[in-house]
Amino acid sequence: MKRLFLIGPMGSGKTTVGRYLAQRMGLDFLDLDQEIERRCGVDVSLIFEIEGEAGFRSRETAMLDELSQRDSILLATGGGSVLSEVNRSLLRSRGLVVWLNTSVDQQLKRLERDQRRPLLRAPNRRQRLEAMAEARNPLYQACAHLIVKSANISPAQMAARAEREIRSHLEETT
Repeated sequence: MKRLFLIGPMGSGKTTVGRYLAQRMGLDFLDLDQEIERRCGVDVSLIFEIEGEAGFRSRETAMLDELSQRDSILLATGGGSVLSEVNRSLLRSRGLVVWLNTSVDQQLKRLERDQRRPLLRAPNRRQRLEAMAEARNPLYQACAHLIVKSANISPAQMAARAEREIRSHLEETT
């Protein structure tokens, strides 16, 4: 396993579960949004504020192109990374893409106190998350090599479950 990419909506566990999963699989962990913040020296929310979503998405594609060429990594992508056909193509062609599929109810629970995410700043979070799921779930589906259904278990347990499903998928496809 050279490259593992986690996709899914915000609150699906890409970063939290991804850290545990990377350790279990002997991969270096990277978070796409955190790498953008590190490179730019500012939070994603400030990039959105100054450059808008289009400016952020441009930076996201450039960073994804760079990071997705590294070996021995598990990369947690941003929830909207799949909006770009270029990004979906980069992910599918360069590694194993795993969709951490989660419900809007789980997202609401996990993101209850989150004030950092620009796309969550809406009067009705449920309505916003449902609209995003409707638009993005078909893209996650099209991009993923494997779907791992999120469950209400600890991140460490979820990582163990994801590892079993990934290893089983790899055995079946090789």
